[in-house]
Amino acid sequence: MTGPNRSTAVMQRRAATAPDALDYFPTPPWATRALCHWLINLGEPLHDQRVWEPACGEGFMARPLTEYFDQVRATDVYRYGEEHGICDFLDTDSCADWAPVDWIITNPPFKAAEAFIHHGRRIARQGIAMLVRSAFTESAGRCESLFGGPDLPSWELQFAERVVMLKGRLIRAGAPDPFNLDDDGQPTRASSATSYTWLVWMPGQHDWRKRIIAPCRLNLECKGDYPAYPEQWALIRPDGGLL
Repeated sequence: MTGPNRSTAVMQRRAATAPDALDYFPTPPWATRALCHWLINLGEPLHDQRVWEPACGEGFMARPLTEYFDQVRATDVYRYGEEHGICDFLDTDSCADWAPVDWIITNPPFKAAEAFIHHGRRIARQGIAMLVRSAFTESAGRCESLFGGPDLPSWELQFAERVVMLKGRLIRAGAPDPFNLDDDGQPTRASSATSYTWLVWMPGQHDWRKRIIAPCRLNLECKGDYPAYPEQWALIRPDGGLL
């Protein structure tokens, strides 16, 4: 497989997404549903609780959260659309009206993930869940600042299958990606070499138990989860031709 195609056509949509500095990788909705099912099996009454998604992007995590929580707050530091609030999660003053909540669940920006965890644990009453790369715990610095004290994660929920997250767009695993073309101008199939895990902190539970989330993508995907990106397809298939 070739690397990402950098043609003008493929890259045009980047202007409509967040600045590169925000490190925006949308979360497939099924990965959020997997967490919610796991929390329900743990006994959490999610429908009676309030959740905040503070790095909501285009809402790909916030929308499935509404399937489980009666009250969902969605914010981001960048204006992706009109359906979410604007605030910098790490700026207490700008986000004062959004807290407190029972849960904070998000896919944090990689460079700010540790700060999101520390801040989230000060706000959430029931717990926080952060979707991070599995290698997140492989850090000498975080070993001391995040994992070296008494407040260890309650759970580490490792996905057994790949959660395909791509920069600036959401493409179903194995589906053609119109933003990434091979040398023949054909869309490559969406895939990822990166593994992901949910890290969950719950008050009074610091045993750091690890569990595996068994393959569940096909069972948890729903119609309408993935954008069609017609404008991008029109750029690479101006004649309306199909694969």
